[in-house]
Amino acid sequence: MHPFASIIKEIGRGAKGARPLTQEQSEWLFGQILDGHVPDMELGAILLSMRVKGEDVIEVAGFKRAMDDRTLQLDVPPGPRCVLLPTYNGARKQANLMPLVALLLAQRGVPVLIHGRHDFDSRVSPFELLAALDIHPAADIAGANAALAERRLACLRLETLLPGLAQLLSLRPRLGVRNSGHTMAKLLDPCQGRSVRVIAVTHPEYMERMLEHLVSDGAHALLMRATEGEAYAHPRRRPRLMGYMEGEAHELYPQGENDPGRDAGEGCDVATNVAVIQQMLRGDVPVPQSVLDQVEALERLAR
Repeated sequence: MHPFASIIKEIGRGAKGARPLTQEQSEWLFGQILDGHVPDMELGAILLSMRVKGEDVIEVAGFKRAMDDRTLQLDVPPGPRCVLLPTYNGARKQANLMPLVALLLAQRGVPVLIHGRHDFDSRVSPFELLAALDIHPAADIAGANAALAERRLACLRLETLLPGLAQLLSLRPRLGVRNSGHTMAKLLDPCQGRSVRVIAVTHPEYMERMLEHLVSDGAHALLMRATEGEAYAHPRRRPRLMGYMEGEAHELYPQGENDPGRDAGEGCDVATNVAVIQQMLRGDVPVPQSVLDQVEALERLAR
């Protein structure tokens, strides 16, 4: 039996009948996917089978090992670790404050790398927002290294860091649903050993899965609830912020009470979004306490 067929046979039996792959099988399979060695028909069957089954923690570990082996690495300047902010969704209804988190950290001398990809026609591109704030994707790793050294803030498109993963994510419009690549993009680490990854999740089942993975992976990261899929704390809510230092979990901030009176920054067009962020940076409008909590937690983890 072809190796892809034998894998599909194991994972393609539905949510209850499917069996998880071993870590070795998972690493081999995801490496084949990232290298473009899986034919279209088999790739579709694998992605949809994993979508129905859900990735097991052991499978995530294998996928990550394959991803780590292929991800280009940056040079982090001496000092604090580099905070990694993924952006793969964009704004839907309210202002996207992910760039505000990045700018506040850079002001404090903490290096930040924003990495991502955008292919949602129904959302405002985070890269358009970043460009309006004079944050532009570097053309290559050397350019990102220079930006980190000079201004403590760099941006890279996923296509530069890991082309195979970018290709996998590009299948979402074609398949109609997300795939395992979207989960793994949150775990991408182009600063291995010198990073603080922000793992922002939306669905409760993924939160539980990531809690277990980050411990077993010995991770240095911040796990939190995403806002519209983006890696910043909701202005009206104070999500629980879980810090991980070499895999050891610490509750840095417990979940706080909602603040329904707080303006969530309604209006996600680029001009309005830029104005909101600039007002907060100038001090004309107070930064939401939830965002300040996130920045404090990330600075603590970075230092």
